[in-house]
Amino acid sequence: MRVAFVHDWLVVHGGAEQVTRELVDLFDADVFALVDFLSDEDRQAILHGKHARTSFIQHLPFARKHFRWYLPLFPAAIERLDLRGYDLVISGSYAVAKGVRTHPGQVHVSYVHTPMRYAWVMEDAYLQDHGIGNGPKAWALRRVLRYLRNWDLRVTARVDRLVANSHNTAARIERIHRREAEVVYPPVDLERFALGSGPRTHYLAAARLVPYKRIDRIIAAFRELPERTLVVHGDGPERARLQRDAPANVIFRGHVGHDAFVRSMQQAHALIAAADEDFGLTPVEALACGTPVIALRRGGYQETITEGRTGLFFDEASPEAIKDAVLRFERNGMSCSPEELRAAAEPFSREHFRKAMTRIVHDALAHART
Repeated sequence: MRVAFVHDWLVVHGGAEQVTRELVDLFDADVFALVDFLSDEDRQAILHGKHARTSFIQHLPFARKHFRWYLPLFPAAIERLDLRGYDLVISGSYAVAKGVRTHPGQVHVSYVHTPMRYAWVMEDAYLQDHGIGNGPKAWALRRVLRYLRNWDLRVTARVDRLVANSHNTAARIERIHRREAEVVYPPVDLERFALGSGPRTHYLAAARLVPYKRIDRIIAAFRELPERTLVVHGDGPERARLQRDAPANVIFRGHVGHDAFVRSMQQAHALIAAADEDFGLTPVEALACGTPVIALRRGGYQETITEGRTGLFFDEASPEAIKDAVLRFERNGMSCSPEELRAAAEPFSREHFRKAMTRIVHDALAHART
């Protein structure tokens, strides 16, 4: 059986790419994407050295750094990927990957990280984060997003089986597409994220440095906590601005190797997460390292964190709320030991993920044959 795996775009190593790594390995799939600009290190970690077959956007001017400029072309680009000759198509979609065209006799299973957030639930925030409040640019972009919503409704209807990364995402799929999606949580490699030992020296924020991750709010909170150290892992278009405005107790580490990242996580008092995530894999990785989580009371975090035991919540992504949460954490602590925190991550193991996805794919194939 020939299997194709379709990813939106391959640029960095994030949570969605960890799902891609598991599925490409599990089903020995050929890989397709709008663009593929992975570094050699990330290519080995995600695709086991494979190169994706890409769309025409790969070759457009400035695509390496600014492929998102071509957002209006994404539907046409993903639909022009040629998947003839494959028996099974699996997509990992947070934007347009699930819109890939299939052919008679092919089965399409889509693992949905989220329906397009900026089109369905974050249009106003998306415009504000990119400095587009009103005027011609805002009008044009709103038209593009309306087109994307209509296209997304149409193409999702032709997917054979939908899988959601959380109950939060499944509820959004039900609300938008009127379809049920089985929940399979993303995988955490418990062997690579291990318990550590030694002193805890800092708080940790780890994310792509883009507006919706709200790293700026965490940094602002630590401006008011000068006796504590915040270490920021990650890179992205916001880094220069964040670093320029950060106080002296905030340290930027950028994109580091896996071992260095795990050590930083093991040595943290807590991971702080302020984005409204559909699932949020990094907090589960922190738990696997025996590190508690301080997170926004939104989205997928509510499925992975138990307040008072494995972490605590703040109710809005404001510097004041984050600062108060850090102080509450220091005052009250957690009831779970590091070993118990790690045990809370075990239901999100690679083994659970691979077993569930194998069952779903085999069931979809069997159903197609009847």
